[in-house]
Amino acid sequence: MSKKKLPKLGFLYLDYVLRFFDHSNFRGWPDKIESVTYHWKNDKDRFIKEVKKKKIDVLIGNIPATAYETFREIARELPGVRFIPSLDTQFSNKSKENVTRFAWKYHLPIPRTHIFYDRGKGYKFLEKTKYPKIIKRSYGPSNYGGYFVHKVDSKKEAVKLFDKKKYHPMYIQDFIPMQADIRVMLIGHKPVCAFWRRPPKGEWLTNTSQGGSMDYQNVPKSVLDLAVKTSKAAKAEYWACDIAYGKDSKVRILECATAFAAFPYVRDWIGEYLMWSLSSKTLRKPHIPMFNWEELGKIDSSLLRTMRHINFGKYSPSFDGAYFGKKKKTFGKEKVYLHKLDKKYQMFDVRKKLFEEWPSETWNFQDRFALKSIKSMKVKNLKREKTPFASGDEASKKIRLTHKEIHKFLTSVKGIGEKKAKAILNDLKHSKIVQTLQFEPEALLEIKGISKSIVDSLMKKWNEFLEKRNK
Repeated sequence: MSKKKLPKLGFLYLDYVLRFFDHSNFRGWPDKIESVTYHWKNDKDRFIKEVKKKKIDVLIGNIPATAYETFREIARELPGVRFIPSLDTQFSNKSKENVTRFAWKYHLPIPRTHIFYDRGKGYKFLEKTKYPKIIKRSYGPSNYGGYFVHKVDSKKEAVKLFDKKKYHPMYIQDFIPMQADIRVMLIGHKPVCAFWRRPPKGEWLTNTSQGGSMDYQNVPKSVLDLAVKTSKAAKAEYWACDIAYGKDSKVRILECATAFAAFPYVRDWIGEYLMWSLSSKTLRKPHIPMFNWEELGKIDSSLLRTMRHINFGKYSPSFDGAYFGKKKKTFGKEKVYLHKLDKKYQMFDVRKKLFEEWPSETWNFQDRFALKSIKSMKVKNLKREKTPFASGDEASKKIRLTHKEIHKFLTSVKGIGEKKAKAILNDLKHSKIVQTLQFEPEALLEIKGISKSIVDSLMKKWNEFLEKRNK
């Protein structure tokens, strides 16, 4: 794309769904921004035709859980259109199970979790497990105000809850005593807002609708580092994490998604970031200083909701931004100047994803093992297919492969012989290959002789390898 020719943008809207972006968030984009609205039911073909007719290059918007699988099909029908965020990045939006599988794949710490589609096996697990446990509704936004999150202290309570709520699949986590949880919002993998949510005295839910309190001060380094790692794993242009800060001082992922409540000025920052990225960096890149939220958080929230297009001066020893050059903050084990943290936590240009990481044929367990009826709680395909029972610890073990094992894996992929395997190993070294496959497979295209079809085959084989490994 030349500097003169900008991609044609379109807002992706759905009837009855709150809009995350509108034109006001993209102030300064020189061309007309189209909009396309999905009307549900049998609207897929019409939607695709409208996108093609308007010649849209980039569709921007979040997709709710109930439309996620339809939009995976739509994205395949529109291979030339970039979805922001990508359908793979929005994988975690669909369900708690998807968040868990995402965390397992990328070795992100989460509470020990058990998922059952076979109700008989789930009830047997409830017989032998230790309590207390947390039970959540998996499909869709499972934590609206904490109303679909339950703590059970015995097998009797757990069985009664599942019999009443009919949650499917059975999603069960260890109870982690928490000091609080912390929400971190990121743009281009850079933290731009973070705040504590603390439970009322004697309670465990931190949601403000349940009486929890919030504040913006002194978010720990370990929390910000985990949020950045999670955003990079999701390859997210914008992202939010809810991270548990345990009484044992350990941090664990609770939720993560591209759909989250954000003040209008945060959505303005996202719009400004996307305009910078999509204009080949010819438009202004937003400068958002670390820990800006500590100062903005002192403003009454009712006023914050009215504030738009907030800009900051960069650090300069003489004038604009001098505040950030003078102020030090205790961060981790040392005191640092605020402006130096901006170098540590940079805002990256997130590139378009070229490969499908979470294909529905493999990962859409919710439809493959759907209930025949809520009354019987019987599940389709239980006899024809192996039920996807899954159980994982707080953080799966890191993948460590020897040079010989990586060579064997590479040559098992169609299109990769000895010569190409050697080229990959020479270019990346064996210590970086696992990281590349996990986080940035498109980097393989820079190696001579490696085509997109080869990388597609490689990623398919790699996902099969991970699935077998995690069983």
